[in-house]
Amino acid sequence: MTRSLPIALAIALLAALTTAATSAAATRVDRAREFAPHQLIVRFDGERFGRARELAAGVGVRQAADALRGDPAVDYAAPNYIATASAAEEQQIPNDPGTLTGLPGVPGGWVSKQWNFLPWEGAGTPLLPTSPGGIDAIGAWENVAAVKRPGARGVTVAVLDTGIAYRPLGSRYRRSPDFSAGQFVKGYDFVDNSRMPLDRNGHGTHVAGTIAEKTNNGVGLTGLAYRAKLMPVRVLDRLGRGRADDIAAGIRFAADHDADVINMSFNFGCGKKVPSVAQAVHYATHRGAVVVASVGNLGSESCVSPPATIRGVIGVGGTTEGGCLGDYSLAGTDVDVVAPGGGVPAASCPSVLMEPIFQVTFKGGKERRFSEPADYVGTSMAAAHVSGVAALVLVSGVIDRSHAGGSIQAQVATRLKQTARSIGLPPSLEGAGLIDAARATDPECQLACFSHRP
Repeated sequence: MTRSLPIALAIALLAALTTAATSAAATRVDRAREFAPHQLIVRFDGERFGRARELAAGVGVRQAADALRGDPAVDYAAPNYIATASAAEEQQIPNDPGTLTGLPGVPGGWVSKQWNFLPWEGAGTPLLPTSPGGIDAIGAWENVAAVKRPGARGVTVAVLDTGIAYRPLGSRYRRSPDFSAGQFVKGYDFVDNSRMPLDRNGHGTHVAGTIAEKTNNGVGLTGLAYRAKLMPVRVLDRLGRGRADDIAAGIRFAADHDADVINMSFNFGCGKKVPSVAQAVHYATHRGAVVVASVGNLGSESCVSPPATIRGVIGVGGTTEGGCLGDYSLAGTDVDVVAPGGGVPAASCPSVLMEPIFQVTFKGGKERRFSEPADYVGTSMAAAHVSGVAALVLVSGVIDRSHAGGSIQAQVATRLKQTARSIGLPPSLEGAGLIDAARATDPECQLACFSHRP
């Protein structure tokens, strides 16, 4: 039976914590752990942010947290929880061939793979086939091009993940061939405390590809906000796992370096309270950032989990090619919207369409070889779609970025919800529905448009 430490011992513990060495940030964690050993994240009254602090030998993490929470000098004390990745004016019809080895300049090659970007039936374009699970990226591209902001030009999206293959490093590491060097701004690696947040997993490169992979370059596939800048922020290690203190620091870094959108395609465990990350999210949204997170995948998590449950975050569930809920997508009141995550549909759905989400990333885990693997499915991929569309919304002119219309986060979330289309499920499963990129970015889609949602 676990008991809380007496308050007297907690006071002694406080003294030890304030003098603890800050080298704790270098501590690595075992894959099976749910929090970093021998550490707490503690914020004392008067401090701006909480930080990781070492515990004395023999002091249990949960016992220490319980004891410190009872002390009036402590604002919060929580284990340093571990999050895991949730996996799964120009030409408006891109010429991307759909494969890295395809012939450049062949229009429409991407269509055979990127069902998720196609119009849905009734969306209204004679140029392309439709997909029941599509979000009509083409309509959104036309909308933002009309206001001279093609591809969300001028927006910066921070990708908090395993890093991005955003630049070469010697002979053993290459930049993804469907990114250009000029589309990245300065990032940081909080896992290895480095200025070079290179991907060692592939998950972050895939997520970044959905958000802003290059378009009309005759290579590979397309990205949603293809003119946006990407900020690589590495907070997950090569196993796709990251500590709360690194994640909180990554969020603050993105906010301090003017990220307009912050994507977090990872989750902590079911029911965990992660106050340092919540505080960092609130810091970011108060600075005007739009914060998006995956709700988690059944099997990795058992309920909708933070950061999606943090107040103000747009929590995203996953849908399939057939416009169904993915069998992995979790249910709860913190599901705000759903977006393409690919994969197998829930058993109640009649559609059998189950293509994954394709983007360019590592082939077989090799950091020098790239392909379009067919095994990326889940709410990680869904969150990336919402971040990409959020970037397009920010430049479309449909919200007031001066804050006069309310917080930017709230305005974007409301816009995404009001223009989403129902897939016939209760809100606990679909939130407000499946995002519609074209309607979300259409200045003429106001109250009359909302009232005619299918």
